[in-house]
Amino acid sequence: MVQLPADQVRSAANRLKRAQGQLTGVVRMLEEGRDCEDVVTQLAAVSRALDRAGFAIVAGGLKECLTQEGGADSLDTRKMEKLFLSLS
Repeated sequence: MVQLPADQVRSAANRLKRAQGQLTGVVRMLEEGRDCEDVVTQLAAVSRALDRAGFAIVAGGLKECLTQEGGADSLDTRKMEKLFLSLS
């Protein structure tokens, strides 16, 4: 199991916390009866923020795998492919 460095964990956690705040705003907009187009636009922004956080986590994990002992030879390509595809 690959562990991300502390700075990457903090960065990803911050991205996810911002997305969480955005999502709270989208729920509030929906409950307040805001225009559907505005709600969907903000929801799309939350989705992109989550995607960016996910890709950053996977990319950081891939980098850690490549720099650890065994490098690319120890990389489980199918597992990494599955992780990337799970975000698409």
